[in-house]
Amino acid sequence: MTQSMRFFLSIFLALATLASTSLLNSASAETAEDLNKDSLQALDMLYKANPTAKSISQQAKAVLVFPNIIKAGLVFGGSYGEGVLMKGKTVVDYYNSVSGSWGLQAGAQSYGYAVFLMNDKALKYIAETKGWEVGVGPTVVVVNEGIAKNLSSSTLKDDAYAFIFDQQGLMAGVSIEGSKISLIKR
Repeated sequence: MTQSMRFFLSIFLALATLASTSLLNSASAETAEDLNKDSLQALDMLYKANPTAKSISQQAKAVLVFPNIIKAGLVFGGSYGEGVLMKGKTVVDYYNSVSGSWGLQAGAQSYGYAVFLMNDKALKYIAETKGWEVGVGPTVVVVNEGIAKNLSSSTLKDDAYAFIFDQQGLMAGVSIEGSKISLIKR
């Protein structure tokens, strides 16, 4: 690699790092009240766009809502966002969602997700561990359009169902597998 190519690559990496840092900082709500409001609005948006989510919510014991996750990466990437645990319309606790990754990736995106906790086992696990890594602990099924068509009140057998919504940006695909969800103070 020539010296000028190294220089441009260094500049590009520095700019990508600055951009991803500022994007990740914007993923945290300014106040608990803002986060509560954003989470309720995100759920309303999800329910309007996906009636299956609304149906599942009526049977869920609680829901974790992350209204704004920011993901950015250039070879190494990460995501961050804050959310709430709600029982009914009542906010019970606050959580963050953090993930890291590496590999062939470049870009930035934002999205939200909601995890519907269907049983006491899932709720107890979250309470006792103060959070968890998605993919370890309660069984979480990420619901896409194909799965949603086959879900009904009689087929809901798993611990939790996750819906990803409001995806925007220039990065292909969204996965919450491996995200670390942790209790935070607000």
